[in-house]
Amino acid sequence: MQDIINNPEYWVLLSFLIFCGILYYLGVPGLLGKGLDDRSERIRHELDEARRLREEAQALLTEYQKKAREAEEEAKSIIDQARREAESLEKETEAKLKESLERRTRLAEEKISRAEAQAVSELKSTAIDAAVAAAEKVVAKKVAGSKGDTLISESIKSLGNRLN
Repeated sequence: MQDIINNPEYWVLLSFLIFCGILYYLGVPGLLGKGLDDRSERIRHELDEARRLREEAQALLTEYQKKAREAEEEAKSIIDQARREAESLEKETEAKLKESLERRTRLAEEKISRAEAQAVSELKSTAIDAAVAAAEKVVAKKVAGSKGDTLISESIKSLGNRLN
């Protein structure tokens, strides 16, 4: 036993066992276990929080993708509606232009008809005046005196009434 007491390894072992006993008595293993449990609980909470944040981010991403699709569909709808309105406006403008051209053509034709009628009327009037003047000269040469003047006046009056 003397060898054991003089052996320094024995004293190191004994002091180590006493030290471990003191640590056990003071509850250090429990504190270590509690510290590890607390740390694992904190890690679990952080993981849960990260998972929750990831799910929220995924939900936001899905929502924004949905809104982007809806905005794209709305833009397509607006473009389609604008295209339809432009086509409708084009057709309406073509119809109005055609109607305007037809109206102007009709007005031009009416003006031409009136001008022709007026020219024919003026030509008839000129022809009548020339015929009356010629008839007056011919009758004046053949009929002389007051009887001729009366006959010419009556003929001229009746001729004017017959031609108009």
